[in-house]
Amino acid sequence: MTSSPGGIFRRKPVDEIVDETEGALSRSLGLWQLTAIGIGGIIGAGIFALAGAVATETAGPAVLVSFLIAGLASAAAALSYAEFAGMIPKAGSAYTYGYAVLGEAVGWFIGWDLLLEYTAIVAVVAIGISGYFGFLVGELGLELPAWMLGAPGTGEGRVVDLFAVVLCLLIAYLLTLGIKTAARFETFVVGLKVAVVVLVIVVGFFHVKTANYSPFFPFGVGGAITGAATVFFAVFGYDAMSTAAEESKDARRHMPKAIIWSLVISMVLYVLATLVLTGMQNYREIDPESGFSSAFASVGLSGLASVIAVGAIIGILTVMFTFMLGVTRVWFSMSRDGLLPAWFAKVHPVRRVPVRVTWIVGVGSALIAGFLPIREAAELTNIGILLAFVVVCIAVIVLRYRRPDAPRTFRLPGMPVVPALGALFSVWLITFLAPETWLRFALWFVIGAVIYALYGYRRSALADRSRSGPSGPSGPRGGSSGGGPGSAR
Repeated sequence: MTSSPGGIFRRKPVDEIVDETEGALSRSLGLWQLTAIGIGGIIGAGIFALAGAVATETAGPAVLVSFLIAGLASAAAALSYAEFAGMIPKAGSAYTYGYAVLGEAVGWFIGWDLLLEYTAIVAVVAIGISGYFGFLVGELGLELPAWMLGAPGTGEGRVVDLFAVVLCLLIAYLLTLGIKTAARFETFVVGLKVAVVVLVIVVGFFHVKTANYSPFFPFGVGGAITGAATVFFAVFGYDAMSTAAEESKDARRHMPKAIIWSLVISMVLYVLATLVLTGMQNYREIDPESGFSSAFASVGLSGLASVIAVGAIIGILTVMFTFMLGVTRVWFSMSRDGLLPAWFAKVHPVRRVPVRVTWIVGVGSALIAGFLPIREAAELTNIGILLAFVVVCIAVIVLRYRRPDAPRTFRLPGMPVVPALGALFSVWLITFLAPETWLRFALWFVIGAVIYALYGYRRSALADRSRSGPSGPSGPRGGSSGGGPGSAR
C-alpha cells in the first residue's frame, strides 16, 4: 500500500477506516430498512409540488423527460456512492470517501458544508409541511392564532412557524430513541407514502386524456433540460442514506443494493406520476403549488385532494428523517476523526446513537424553520450536495486506479466515463445557483477554514499519529478523536 501524504492532504488507509466501524454505533438496519430510508429522502416535495411547478412553468408534459434526465445524471453519482459504500461501511458518506481518497482538507470542507446543507434541508422541509398542515386545519374550519403560523415577514402578525419548530424537535427525539426504533417508524411511514403515490397513479390513469400531451415540448427541448436542473434536487436523497452505512447489518452487501434500489423505485414512481399528472390536466392549468390536487379536481375527484395533502405531509416528513439522520452521522464521523471536539462523538451507552449532536441539529433546524422564511432557508441548501457529488465521482475514479485490486462488493460500470459524467453534470448544475448562494457558501467556507486551521488540523487523529508514531499512544485508531468504542461507552 502506498504511504499517505502529509499535511492537509494526509489520508487514512481504507482498511484502517473499515476497522474503526466496529462497536461505536448499533448495526441494526437490513436491506429494506436502508432502502426505505433512501426512498424517504428522495420522494417528497419533488412528486407532490415540484412536478407541477416544472410542468407549468418550464417543461410542459416533457417534465417526464426532465425527471429522466435528472435520474440518469443522479444515477452516475449513485453508482459512485454504491462502489464506495461497498468498500467503506462507515458513517460520513461523502465526507468519509473524500477524506480517504483525496485527503483530509477535501474531506473536511465537504463534511463542513454538509453540516449546514443537511440542517437547512430539514428546516426547509419542515416549513413546507407546515404549509400543508395549515391548509388541512383551514379545511376543518379551525382558525389558529396568526403568531404561530409563520416566520416574521411571511404574514401579518406572524412571529414563529411553531408547527415547523415542533416537527424538527420531534424528528430529533425519534432519532435519539435508537436507530432500530427510528428505522421501523421510517419504514412504516415510507410504506404509507408509496401507497398514496400508487393510489394517485392508479386512479389518475383512468382519467388521462392523450390530447393533453400535445404539444409534448411546448417550451422546446431546452425547457426539458432546464427542468432537469430544477428537479435534480428531488432525486439525491440516497446520499444522506449512505451516511447510515455503519448502522447496517451487512453494509458491504446491503448499502450498494439499497442505494440503487431506492433510486430505481423512486424514479419509476416519479415518471409514472408525472405521466398521469400531465395527462389528466393541460400543463397550462396545473397549479404549480398543488399540482395533483388541481389535476384531480379538474376531473371531478376533488375529494381526493385531502388524501393527497395528507400523503404530501407524510411523504415530506420522511425527507426530514433521512437528512437529519445524515447530518448527525457526518458530524459524528468528523468528531471521531478528531476534526471536531470528541465530545460530539459520544454515543448513548444503550441506544448507541449520537444523542448530543442529534439534539443540537434538532434545535438548530428548529430555529431556522421557525424564524426564517422558506426562500431564505432554501438559499442555504443545494451547493454542498452538488459539491459532494463532484468529490465522490472524482474520488471513485482516483481510488479505482490507485487501488484497483482492493475488495469491492460492487464495481461501478463504465469506468471512468460514468463517474466523470456525474461530476460534469453536477458542476453544470452548480452554475445555475444564485449569486447569494455562492456568497453564503464563501462565508461558510471561510468559517470552516478558520476552525480547521485552529483546531481540526492540529487535533486530527492523523496528526496525533504523525507525532506519536504508528505504535504511539494514539494507536491505529487515533485515540484522541474520542469516538472509538471505548470512549463511546
